[in-house]
Amino acid sequence: MDQRTDNERRQDAAPGREARPAIAAPLQTQPWIDRLTKRRRAVLVVAALTIVAIVAIVIWWVNTSGYETTDDAFIDARTVSISAQVGAAIVDVPVTDNQLVEPGTVLVRLDDRDYKAQVDQSKANIANIDAQIVAQQARIEQAEKQSVEAQANLTFAQQQEERYTGLVKQGAVTVEQAQQYASGLRQAQANYSAAQANTIATAKQLPVLRAQREQAEAQLEQAEANLSRTLVSAPEAGRVARLTAAKGNYAAVGQALMMFVPRQVWVTANFKETQLRTVRPGDSVEITIDAFPGRSFKGHVDSIQAGSGTAFSLLPAENATGNFVKIVQRVPVKIVFDQPPDVMLGPGMSAVPAVRIR
Repeated sequence: MDQRTDNERRQDAAPGREARPAIAAPLQTQPWIDRLTKRRRAVLVVAALTIVAIVAIVIWWVNTSGYETTDDAFIDARTVSISAQVGAAIVDVPVTDNQLVEPGTVLVRLDDRDYKAQVDQSKANIANIDAQIVAQQARIEQAEKQSVEAQANLTFAQQQEERYTGLVKQGAVTVEQAQQYASGLRQAQANYSAAQANTIATAKQLPVLRAQREQAEAQLEQAEANLSRTLVSAPEAGRVARLTAAKGNYAAVGQALMMFVPRQVWVTANFKETQLRTVRPGDSVEITIDAFPGRSFKGHVDSIQAGSGTAFSLLPAENATGNFVKIVQRVPVKIVFDQPPDVMLGPGMSAVPAVRIR
């Protein structure tokens, strides 16, 4: 119960006067300040995350705006079909599937006995022709000597015929004797002509023999080449793939024995034609390969194909017929590695190149 007097109550309720707070009444703070104080840490965290996100977006935009990339890219190489160049039975296959080999490594051995016999026969033919050439040179020398002897006989016969012709006119010898020496002159002339013809014929036989020797040498080279082809070797460093050769099988000429993948590989990237406005040969490239996530390889643009991929396909597009719908074409770009990769890469493996444009 209120024990105050009426005057005291009137003073408390009088207008224009502030009410005095009760002695035991506590002071109250604003509720939003309390909530802000309690959530200050959360606000700071959100602000920091926002700043980090903005910085990350700016960095991403700066980096990605200077690159052209595509996921339509793959590892490429000039694979080689290893085939037999001579027909023979396979006697040995010293390599196995996916084996890494060095240049000159023997991949397949063929039966070489027939080809060795051909080499020996060609060498024997050459030796025989060489002997014939030596004998022919001796015949030429003999024919030349016979020609010289016939010429001397002809000269003596001419002198005798002239001498006896003069004696006949003087009446010192008979006409019969003069006729005998005239006949001897004609015989000497015939002998000389025959000796000359024999010398020429004998000399002309020598080029024929030399031509035969050249032909025999060509046959020897061919036989040696066929013999060397019985050893099928690796043309360069690489890996064996799709091995089909087996010991005991017969390898026909042109028959594929295996595929060979060289170590030298590159990336063929099919960029959209609209991406090539600033791509130039020599631009640096960051290459990532799906088979090796988390790794990147340095490379550079080697060349850009002069035409889209469809222009060189088996059935190129013919836009002059039917309805036409414009489609952005893709152009193959060759990207080579700055350093040979230290991992095994093969044709067809997926890659993602990012070209740093200038």
